[in-house]
Amino acid sequence: MKLTRDTPPSGTVRDWLTARADSGGTAIVFADTGEALDWETLLAQARAFAANLTARGAAKGESVAIVAPNTRDSIVALYGALVGGFRATMINLAAGRDAISYALEHSEARFAYVHPDCHVLFYEANGSEVSAVSLTGPADVALHDVSADDHALLMYTSGTTGRPKGVVHTHASLLAGGWTTAIAHELSPSDRGFCVLPIFHINGLCVTVIGSLVSGGSLAMTARFSASRFWKQVGDTGATWFSVVPTIISHLLHGGTAPDDSCRARLRFGRSASSALAVDTQSAFEARFSVPIIETMGLTETAAQILSNPLPPAPRKIGSPGIAFGCEVEIQSSDGAKVAPGSEGEIVVRGPNVMLEYLRNSDATAASFRNGWLRTGDLARMDKDGFVFVSGRLKELIIKGGENIAPREIDEVLYTHPDVIEAAAFARSCARYGETVEAAVRVRTGSAIEAAELLEICRQRLGDFKAPDAIHFLQELPKGPSGKIQRLKLPDLLPQT
Repeated sequence: MKLTRDTPPSGTVRDWLTARADSGGTAIVFADTGEALDWETLLAQARAFAANLTARGAAKGESVAIVAPNTRDSIVALYGALVGGFRATMINLAAGRDAISYALEHSEARFAYVHPDCHVLFYEANGSEVSAVSLTGPADVALHDVSADDHALLMYTSGTTGRPKGVVHTHASLLAGGWTTAIAHELSPSDRGFCVLPIFHINGLCVTVIGSLVSGGSLAMTARFSASRFWKQVGDTGATWFSVVPTIISHLLHGGTAPDDSCRARLRFGRSASSALAVDTQSAFEARFSVPIIETMGLTETAAQILSNPLPPAPRKIGSPGIAFGCEVEIQSSDGAKVAPGSEGEIVVRGPNVMLEYLRNSDATAASFRNGWLRTGDLARMDKDGFVFVSGRLKELIIKGGENIAPREIDEVLYTHPDVIEAAAFARSCARYGETVEAAVRVRTGSAIEAAELLEICRQRLGDFKAPDAIHFLQELPKGPSGKIQRLKLPDLLPQT
């Protein structure tokens, strides 16, 4: 099976994994152990797990929970669930006991693969009596038939504004998610991605794991990001590209290590997603490491990527997550009309990578679509060349005295100071204006910068009205499992000034 630029992948994950196994070669190298897993072995072990579930009576399409960090076993469990015709239900290990318990119950999972490191967490959260099963199984069990329209993946959103929603992807939309990455970044069988993001997040799963499957390339994987080991791991594993989030880029920029000459020569690009990348951070990173960063944008509901900047030497636009690849993207007004280039509206998307539904939540599913377009909740403008410039989230907008203020605009100014590693502006309730602006930052160790200096920078660049009334210093800003800063949690974490 071959990747084409104009047509999304057909068939199922089982079909694609079988084709890769027939072709041979390395599937994944594990940076922490040096172990390599070839496609043929991966298929055999995935089929064994699928056979075990089938023999235990797991029905086609039912949820199979995967409770594991990035390891060989989690990859085998993921592919095993997909090969067996089940709905791989990725459990967010960073979500907390209550959210994990909710996902296990809501998904109606009866079976789970639980990594040894996760036993305590699983049994504390497992109020629905899900049975943990091993990866091995009988060889003579006939697996369920699987089609492209069958359920393949269930992944729960972060639930920052309410109960998490379970996003359902089919085999078709899951494969299309890897395809959008592969065509945007021109991935080939000679490429090897480096996965540091958890595969229980859509970025780690679709961009790196499924992206490597459909492109015919291979993957290097580590259990967790380490700033001190990152560049050595990239070099030792022979990676040609990596996918990270802005907070990781910022930590690497402020770290003491750098890629050696052979690593830098091999790297084609780094990829940033999950939240907006500050312009100054991107520029400084590229100047220091001589590695181009491709800013992108995606959602759980779109199997990751919807927008990407083109690869050099094609023009990139710093500050934009790029143009659409493999799907259609528009900017629409509140009544669903397409707005003129340069006008602000909501990003909407349609294409083969869009989710099927929110599991057991028809109201939320209906509210997320309008005239066939998935509403993302992101505000943006699109220029005449099709590049999208995101101004913020609808639910994160700060409305001060009736005026809309995009938090990202303030973040960008704070990141201009070289000591700022993380920054997030947020709304604070205010009797006079309804809402007012505050911000939280993390600065480099040993920095002597004070709030007054950052406030003055904001006033000079933004004016008094948009500038924060207070700056809070934190050792770490709250983040989701992908490393995305969760600004909506800040008002509850920080004292009222």
